[in-house]
Amino acid sequence: MNIQRFTAMTSREALAKARLAFGDGTLILSNRPTASGVEVIATAEDTLAALEPSDTLAQRASAQLAPRRPVAPLAVDANSAVADDATQLAMSTLSFQDYVRERMLRRRHEALNGGGAALAPETVAPALAPAARAMPAAVPLPAPIQVAARKAAPVAAATPTPAPTMSQGIVDELHAMKALIEDRFNTLSWLGQARQHPIQSSLMLKLIRAGYSPTLARTILERMPEDIGGAESLRWVMNILERNLKTDASARPLHEEGGTYALVGATGVGKTTTAAKLAGLCAHAHGPHSVGLITLDTYRVGAHEQLRSYGRMLGVVAHLAHDRAALQDLLNLLANKKMILIDTTGLAPHDPRKRGMLDGVDLPGVNRLLVINAGGHGDTLDDMVSSFKSNGVQQAVLSKIDEAAKLGPALDAAIRHQLVLRGVTMGQNVPEDWEAADAAKLVRLSMRAPTKSAFDPKAADLGFFFTQASAAQPGRLDA
Repeated sequence: MNIQRFTAMTSREALAKARLAFGDGTLILSNRPTASGVEVIATAEDTLAALEPSDTLAQRASAQLAPRRPVAPLAVDANSAVADDATQLAMSTLSFQDYVRERMLRRRHEALNGGGAALAPETVAPALAPAARAMPAAVPLPAPIQVAARKAAPVAAATPTPAPTMSQGIVDELHAMKALIEDRFNTLSWLGQARQHPIQSSLMLKLIRAGYSPTLARTILERMPEDIGGAESLRWVMNILERNLKTDASARPLHEEGGTYALVGATGVGKTTTAAKLAGLCAHAHGPHSVGLITLDTYRVGAHEQLRSYGRMLGVVAHLAHDRAALQDLLNLLANKKMILIDTTGLAPHDPRKRGMLDGVDLPGVNRLLVINAGGHGDTLDDMVSSFKSNGVQQAVLSKIDEAAKLGPALDAAIRHQLVLRGVTMGQNVPEDWEAADAAKLVRLSMRAPTKSAFDPKAADLGFFFTQASAAQPGRLDA
């Protein structure tokens, strides 16, 4: 018999050597790992067929298809090594090939005769030859199995191995891939519409350059009528922005309305100067006795002195409150004032002290007045508004519009978060640098053609901005 041993670093290389020696009729007798790699013992099918009569193959196949007696369960020692378990439970290559051939013959017979009857021995041998040629040259051995301290199931009653379940990480990646594909399809759809309607593409570029977010710009342009010209389309977009920018144009000015207001916001947005301007307007209209000034800023050096300086200029006394109890006492003392302004500490949106500061001014009758820097970056403004926003209607003041290169980001944040603008400030003059919030004027200022900037997109870059508008975006748009 021509039987040869082949050794290589991997089983794939060893099988390749065997096939090179015996061709397509290679029959693998065994394969096992060794110290030098993987050892494969193989021969040719013709050699094995010449040594064994044809009826022997038929008898062996018939014996395999005959009903088997139940195999007694094997007692497994829990302390036995994993390698011993694998040796007892793993199939050899030849037995595995015979098992597969048996299943193939049984399925073929059931398909021809309706299943159930055993194959006759004379039909096994002719059918076995093409099945053997259809088998691969080698079948890898099963992986070692870790067995618990329980009885092993009978070999004849082995159940098919369940399909492996996907890990949560793979599921998350598939969901992310699905969202990305949907995003790209939405982008391509929008770009196709933009090519068919160049007016929309031009207006999108104008809105992005003005500082408006792609989400708001796309939401507006998707609602624009199709039968509208170039000049009318720009006026239509500006009208939509004006309609959705909420101001106190229909109400009395803030200093005429009066009340108690706590000015909140991030560091350096102009809360103290804004409080001084409002106090000056109220004192000019109703007298210095009508205004009460309180500061809670005990962190910033000279904060109290700054407010006291403004108060002396207006003829108003500025009081300092160190905690919530002191603030409540001062509010009771100044209850007869027309307007009470509380200057709070400027804190970053994620400063751990912010929660305590906001709780300190959460008193009956105290309204929050959010001060927004008009020159802030869009993401910064969005984070700040979300952090300081209160329940119900959030009133806001737009400060430092004279320092803003673009008003689009601030107006965009005000529209998406449904803020009510109670006024705008510019400059350091107290109280002159204060104006009522005029939506039409602010939108016109934001849409003026800005000077060229390194941050302005080109027309070819618009594809990166055409992402699907998320349903989780705050606020709504009235078109």
